[in-house]
Amino acid sequence: MTMPDLVRAEAMLASLPDRYRGPGGVAGVVHEGRVVLRHAWGFSDLAQHTPMTTRTLLPICSVSKQFTCATLLDVAGDTASLDAQVRDWLPNLEEALPRVADLCNNQSGLRDYWALTVLHGATAEAAFRRADAATMLARMRRTHFPPGTSYSYSNGNFRMLSDLIEAAGGKSLSALYRERIFDKAGMHTMQLTADTAYPAGGTVGYEGNMEFGYVPARNGIFWTGDAGLSGSLDDMLAWECFIDATRDDDESLYRRISKPQHFSDGSPARYGFGLAHAEIAGLHTTGHGGALRGFRCHRLHAADARLSVVVLFNHEASAFGAASAVLSAAMGVEPPPVQDGEAGPGWEGTYFDGQNGLVLRVEPDRKGRLIAHYSGGAEILRITAEGVATSDSMTLERTDAGLQIVRPGERYHALATPLSGEARTDIAGAYHCDELSADLHIHQTGGGFYACTSGFLGQGPMQPLFAVGPDTWVMPCQRSMDAPAPGDWTVRFVRGTEGRIVGIELGCWLARHISYRREN
Repeated sequence: MTMPDLVRAEAMLASLPDRYRGPGGVAGVVHEGRVVLRHAWGFSDLAQHTPMTTRTLLPICSVSKQFTCATLLDVAGDTASLDAQVRDWLPNLEEALPRVADLCNNQSGLRDYWALTVLHGATAEAAFRRADAATMLARMRRTHFPPGTSYSYSNGNFRMLSDLIEAAGGKSLSALYRERIFDKAGMHTMQLTADTAYPAGGTVGYEGNMEFGYVPARNGIFWTGDAGLSGSLDDMLAWECFIDATRDDDESLYRRISKPQHFSDGSPARYGFGLAHAEIAGLHTTGHGGALRGFRCHRLHAADARLSVVVLFNHEASAFGAASAVLSAAMGVEPPPVQDGEAGPGWEGTYFDGQNGLVLRVEPDRKGRLIAHYSGGAEILRITAEGVATSDSMTLERTDAGLQIVRPGERYHALATPLSGEARTDIAGAYHCDELSADLHIHQTGGGFYACTSGFLGQGPMQPLFAVGPDTWVMPCQRSMDAPAPGDWTVRFVRGTEGRIVGIELGCWLARHISYRREN
C-alpha cells in the first residue's frame, strides 16, 4: 500500500478555509493510530468572537449512528434477541415487521420521520419533543419495500434503536455510550446533546452562504440515537486512534459494525450498522456524514491504509467534499478534470418514475454534465463514452420509453417516462391522510397555487406548487426541521371515473406513496 503523502494532505487542510468558505471549521488526519495533522480556523460564535479550536464541541449529527449501533452490539450481542420489541414501536404496521438488523442497515423500508414532520405541519424552528417520535412511528402502516430487500435512509430506525438499547442495558443511552465506548476510546468530552435548542459549549451553527451572508441557525428538535452526539475534533480523532489500536481484534466494536452487510437475496449492501461503504481515492472506506441546520460533518476511515480523516463545520458547506479532498491529497489522487462540453440531446426534461411515484428532472450544466433532481438534493452525473450518465449513487440510460434509473446502493431499478401536456387546474381543496392523521389544503390565488400541511405538530407555512405535467405537480421544500430538507415533493392527483379529483398521492425520496383523499 502506498504511504500517505502527509505534506500534500497538510496543504489541503490549510486550503479548506478558502475552498469551503464559512464561519469556521476543524479537520484532522490519523495515520497508523497517531494524530498526524490537526487544523482549526474561524469562529464558533461570530458575534462573541469565540475562536474555533480542536477542543470546540460541535454536533456530529448522523455520525452518531455508528456509536448507537456499536453500543447496541456491545449491550445486546445478537440483534435478533431484540426483534420482538420492534412491534411495540410499530403497532399499526400492516406489512412485514423489520428486524433490528434491518433498522441498523437502513433496510427497514420505513419512511423517514424527519421528512414526515413537514406533512405533520412542523415549521423549521418548532420544538419536536422526545415523545413526538413515538407518535409518528406508531402511525406508520406501510413501508417503501419489504424489509431487507432494498435500502432507504430512515432516521427513525436509529431512534427506535436508542430505546431498545436503554431497555436492554438498564441505563440511559448517555451512560451506555460513555461506559461502552467513550471512556475506552479516550473521548473525554463527547456527550449526548439530544435537545438541539441547547448546543454543547454554546457553539453557533450558521445558515447561509458568502453571497447571502450568515445567520445563526435556530434548531428545536429532540433526537437520540439517530443524531444526538456532540464532541470535539480531539474526541473524534481519539475514536480514529481507537479504531486503529483495535484493528486486529475480530470482536472489536469497529470491526463488528464495519463488516460488509447484504440484502435478503445475498447481494452486497453499501450501508450497514451506521456506516457507508464506498471507494474513495482508490481505497475502500467506511464512514458517515452528518447534518443539522447550521452544521455539517464527515468522517472517513480507510482500513487498508490505516488512514482516517475527520471534518466538522459550523456552516453548511460540503464536509464530505472536504474529507474526500484531504483523503485524495494524502493518497496522491487528483480529481478528474471537468471540461466544457455538451451533454447532447435526449436528456433534458421532466420524467415520472411510477414505481416510486416521484418526478425526475434532468438538465445539463455548462460543463457537459447533467444535474438530476430526484432524491432530495441535486445530483451531478457525468456522461460516459458509452453514452450513459453516471454518478456514485445513480445511473441514467436513455431508452425509447424514457430514462432507465439504476441506483445500486438502494438496489433499485425503474423506468422514468417523459411528462408532457398541460396540467388541469381544478386542484384547490382540502385533502386528508388517514394513515398520518394529517391534512393538506391547496389554495389558488392570482393564478398561483399554494399548499399548507397541518397535523399534530401544528400548521406549516404555505408552499408553492408548480405543474410539471398532467395531474403532476411539485411542492419544493428546501428548508425543514432536519437538514438537508426533503427537497421536491411530488404531488400526483388521482381522478375518479367522472374525471373529478378524488385524492392525491404524495411523496419525496425519503417518504413515498402517501395517500390523501379529497374532502370537498
